[in-house]
Amino acid sequence: MCGIAGVYDYGFSSKPQVTPELLTRMSDRMIHRGPDDAGFHISRNGQCGLTFRRLAIVDLSPAGHQPMSTSDGRFTIVFNGEIYNHLEVRQELEAKGYQYKSRSDTETILFAYKEWGEECFKKFLGMFAISIWDEEKQEVFIIRDRIGIKPLYFANPDGRFLWASEIKVLLEHPAIKREFNERALPHYLSLLMPPAPETMFDGIYKLEAGHSLRISKNGDVIKKRWWSLLDAGEMNTSLTEAEAINDLRFLLRRSIKDRMMSDVPFGVFLSGGIDSSLNVALMSELMDRPVQTFTVGFSELEKYNELGYARQIAEKFKTDHHEILIDAKTAQAKLSDLAWHEDEPNGDPVCIPLYFVSKLARDNGTIVVQVGEGSDEEFLGYPWMIRDLKFRSKYWKSFIPKPFRRAGLLASSPFIKHPLMREYLRRYCEGEEFFWGGAMAFTETHKKDILINYSKEKHSTYKFPEQWHHEINERYPNAEYQQRMMYLEFQQRLPQMLLMRVDKVSMATSIEARVPFLDHRIVEYAFRMPQKIKLGPNLVPKHILKKASEGILPNEHIYRKKQGFAAPVAEWLKKDLKPMFDEHLASSRIVKEYLDKDYIRTLQAEHGSGARKNGELLWALLNLMLWEKRYF
Repeated sequence: MCGIAGVYDYGFSSKPQVTPELLTRMSDRMIHRGPDDAGFHISRNGQCGLTFRRLAIVDLSPAGHQPMSTSDGRFTIVFNGEIYNHLEVRQELEAKGYQYKSRSDTETILFAYKEWGEECFKKFLGMFAISIWDEEKQEVFIIRDRIGIKPLYFANPDGRFLWASEIKVLLEHPAIKREFNERALPHYLSLLMPPAPETMFDGIYKLEAGHSLRISKNGDVIKKRWWSLLDAGEMNTSLTEAEAINDLRFLLRRSIKDRMMSDVPFGVFLSGGIDSSLNVALMSELMDRPVQTFTVGFSELEKYNELGYARQIAEKFKTDHHEILIDAKTAQAKLSDLAWHEDEPNGDPVCIPLYFVSKLARDNGTIVVQVGEGSDEEFLGYPWMIRDLKFRSKYWKSFIPKPFRRAGLLASSPFIKHPLMREYLRRYCEGEEFFWGGAMAFTETHKKDILINYSKEKHSTYKFPEQWHHEINERYPNAEYQQRMMYLEFQQRLPQMLLMRVDKVSMATSIEARVPFLDHRIVEYAFRMPQKIKLGPNLVPKHILKKASEGILPNEHIYRKKQGFAAPVAEWLKKDLKPMFDEHLASSRIVKEYLDKDYIRTLQAEHGSGARKNGELLWALLNLMLWEKRYF
């Protein structure tokens, strides 16, 4: 795991401004991503520079140093991530006559690109953000992995193209203006992270998952989508439950084994849920020493803890187990630093426990960990997913013309107090798609109250889910609704929020997090799986994964009620974090210019009195204000 960045001054052929000092400054801004080594490369004409920070995982010797160039000097690469099948591809390349100087996966990418061009990335299994300079063609090629596990940001100010693993690195360049992107604000409020390519910084963009960019010497930028979940193929309607169980066990064992590739100590974040427990169980099958496991809990508000379940799994599989307990005071001390590390405000409270369990691993000498992200999105593991699936199936079909629906909305709205139900009714009456994604904080109904001068044309977030539903309709008009839900989760909530919290927060402590459930072969298999197999006849969350876990995990562990990995921010916002919230609310320029402060205080009062659970909304606002203070 590493950090990469680059500058291409294509419009400054007479006076390029790429210097060692600039590249070093950009590199040093992300030293947490790679404390073990650093380097930079400047092209012969001085127009392009690549820089790098290294967290040494595979081939710890100097031979793994980056930037890395081919022997003829044509191609130079900087690479963040891991290619788990690099040894297989290496054998293919060695048979073609390529001679290696290292054991690193970086060299395999470099040779593969030289041999096959951008088609080589379809051969790779792994997570990556990569940039390659072509000295002969004077062009830059950058690419992001299929699922969006590794981040990649870019900017294109006049005559320049810049890219980096983190936004704060781009801000080191004098051509980048630090400006708030007001266009992204309403979408952050709704989805807790603006959809790609927008970010919360004006003029800075994120490359979408499964996409690449090619920047020519003339400054032309060509974007290409090289992978999509919709490429998985038609649903496997003949699949039986027994076949699915066997297939999943095979796929998971292979994925976890692949992600044990490391020359440094590795372990598992053990929450006590089925996903992390499977990671432990299947990893223990492959090891002759105890698995290193790490768990975080709360010293107060124990209803949020899964420590007991984590300890049961640690005991059963005889792991070398480590725990840390945190409280509101401990968490509050790190909130500003987390806002800086996250680059954009991330409205997911899990960032807090994730930071402390990551630090626990690093403090105990573990550099690589496996985590359970992606399982719930693939196998519909959240109770709200089943709720929405049932609700849509039962209530959403109607032949009532839209004008009559709107009239019904006007007549019934005063009698419906629950914000989510009001929002569902609004979508139905407006003829919009039902499911917008799992991260839905401020609904359009809320936004009419909180945004100053709300305009549906300017502030509605519906254009994004509408586009994603259209994409799946185009390819699979008869897709089951559970497939639509999975596709939308892989378009927004998973890559933009969940995977960014994993990357940014784990890298804040200089450790690498790997996600075996997001092996693209498992993802594609899950997408092709019919609902009757995935959820069973009774629509049970993760039904097929639970069946596949039988005999691997204890049944009482598999079939216990889902608790979820969370932080007690709703309770903290009533007392411990309220002074911090009030202080930032009073001074926030974003609130003053764009949001209704009186409405925010109403949300606070409702939450404090227990009249309404507004914890998620207030947490999203606090993170927005913390981010504003840290960056602006």
